Amino acid sequence: MYAAVLRTPYALRTFGAALLGRLSYGTVSLSLMLAAKAATGSYAVAGTVMALFGAAGVFLSPLRARFIDRYGPRRALTPMALGYAALLGVLAAVTWRPGVPGWLLVALALCAGAAMPPLGPTMRTVWSQLLPDRRLLQRAYSLDGVAEELLFVSGPLIVGVLVLFAPAAFGVALSAALVAAGTLVFVASPAVGAVAPTGRRGHREERAKVLGRVGRPVIVTLGVGIALGAADLLVLAFAEDRGRADAAAWVLAALSAGSAVGGLANGAVDWRRPARSRLTLLSLGLAAALGAAALAPGLLALAGAAACVGLFVAPALTTAYLIADDAVDPGLRTQAGAWVNTAVNAGSSGGAAGVGLLVGRYPLPVCFAAAATAPLLAGLTTLTKTQAPQNQAPPAIEERGPGQSPVTRAPSSGRPSKTPQSSSPSSPASPAE
Repeated sequence: MYAAVLRTPYALRTFGAALLGRLSYGTVSLSLMLAAKAATGSYAVAGTVMALFGAAGVFLSPLRARFIDRYGPRRALTPMALGYAALLGVLAAVTWRPGVPGWLLVALALCAGAAMPPLGPTMRTVWSQLLPDRRLLQRAYSLDGVAEELLFVSGPLIVGVLVLFAPAAFGVALSAALVAAGTLVFVASPAVGAVAPTGRRGHREERAKVLGRVGRPVIVTLGVGIALGAADLLVLAFAEDRGRADAAAWVLAALSAGSAVGGLANGAVDWRRPARSRLTLLSLGLAAALGAAALAPGLLALAGAAACVGLFVAPALTTAYLIADDAVDPGLRTQAGAWVNTAVNAGSSGGAAGVGLLVGRYPLPVCFAAAATAPLLAGLTTLTKTQAPQNQAPPAIEERGPGQSPVTRAPSSGRPSKTPQSSSPSSPASPAE
């Protein structure tokens, strides 16, 4: 079933190039944090660098996506990616040895984050162009989300190996090379060239309505992001409380594995239930699974609960992306996807910060239950938002490719980049573009 997606002309070549570039988002956060700490000797500076880098990457994503829609991927993405890679190169150079001023790192990190190319949202726009069949599109989005999840898991592992033999700044340089090479190959694909720019400055009114049209998936993915960001910190606190801080990585790996399984299964099923109602149920299911984690008596049980939480993550993100894709005109798809991506990443950062205020003051079961309220409230809120997609008639779309209930779009595991976009729940706070 997934083979049919990759057999589509230019799909494998384009997708492979996009993943190469997006691997940079899996390696850059940890590399930059370690490099900043090594160069300044200050955790405060390293934390500020990462906070501004991540914030600029996340919150300016819709603006960068607007340029992609207006000028087309080739014209907009190429200078964006090369500028971003150049800034990472400068960061690698100045952090290679100790002694760099903290203010310089902060300024460079802010500029680099602002230039981060939205490879994830752009690839999903290309998928929409390549696959008019909604069932195949859902599978493509599911595959995309699972692959991104793996990138955000493998990225920090790659950095962990690199720092054994080279300065952390080498990881920053590697991230620059990955995003530059991946983007150049990506934009050279005929599939990317076929994405027509909107061209005109018009569409202002349309752009103003984008966020309103994708409000439902944005609300749900915000709740999912908050839950994921909180879960990362709660798992660590739980493991430390049991005297096994090292086990936190395995519990989070179970969450990622559950997400991958859920994503693949979601893409394989021809759903009969409309995407909008599925999205609500997925959000409520995630809340229930996270709430159940509060009852875990030990690490093994927590790992099982984390895997159950993961089962809902990729399907929820995939469905949200598909809904956003169908809610707007084709010329605004990149922006619509970027808003969903921004929501999950911003939610992840906010969730980690919020639960950090609770841990230590309240019992961990109470903290887990508190974290579960975000996807619960998001799911309940969307019960009242039943407005149909703007581009298509609900019936036609909903009856077609179930797994995606025509009104859904797919994952970037959005997960906060396990990072810092693409990726993924257990990643550091960086934008999953």
